[in-house]
Amino acid sequence: MARNYRLGVIGAGNMGSALVRGIVRAGAVPAQQVIVADPEPGRADALARDLGVATAAGNRQAAEGSLYVVLAVKPGVVGPVLAEIAPVLEPDQTVVSIAAGVPLSRLRGALGSSSAALIRVMPNTPALVGAGAFGLSAPGVPPERTQELVQMLGAVGLVVEVDESQMDAVTGLSGSGPAFVFLLIEAMADGGVAAGLPRGTAQALAAQTVLGAAKMILETGQHPGALKDAVASPGGTTIAGLAELERGRFRSTVLSAVQAAAARARELARASQ
Repeated sequence: MARNYRLGVIGAGNMGSALVRGIVRAGAVPAQQVIVADPEPGRADALARDLGVATAAGNRQAAEGSLYVVLAVKPGVVGPVLAEIAPVLEPDQTVVSIAAGVPLSRLRGALGSSSAALIRVMPNTPALVGAGAFGLSAPGVPPERTQELVQMLGAVGLVVEVDESQMDAVTGLSGSGPAFVFLLIEAMADGGVAAGLPRGTAQALAAQTVLGAAKMILETGQHPGALKDAVASPGGTTIAGLAELERGRFRSTVLSAVQAAAARARELARASQ
């Protein structure tokens, strides 16, 4: 069956809308090939007004007409939504779930007899600005379908294929990670203000510093520790600041935050079974 849309997105909340905006703005999928459904019409209407995407009257319409169907809904409603759309899904379609903590086994169970392909993805909100990080698990899915999705998501960030057993760790690291980095930037900016900088200047410098440091790691391939050591001159300002971070157990606290988020993802997975 010919599909009217390449991408159908069910759920236009923070993550769903970030994905749609990022993918369309990057040109990965033309706006006229995207359809969005949401129980709050204003959300889908906002995307249609801003980007020119289509809006669906309901979940079934978004699913039936789309080659890739993205479930961008809360974990608690994934089952009912899948049960609703399963009767209209066909083997040539691919369902992509971005619901945290919901395993493929539960997703497949909710699809019932449908033979649509099923892929699980953990995105993050920087996809909105073309700098997302995606963990993707697609056991048993034909490689051509997976690669097409990787190309689509790759236009708005880094895509890493992982075993599903690693998805909770991805959730704790890159899924929750932007919030940790936002907190770091806020704290750095507060430090700049305390040292005498205007708020706007301090925030801009803090954000650009984090962006630049991340680009250095990705583009040079060097270990973060080596790059850190290159900045920390003997007896200088940087090593004094690093010593303060060590006193505050900075590395240990960040490590624990990622582990806590991953543990919560595992709890959600167990609760959904």
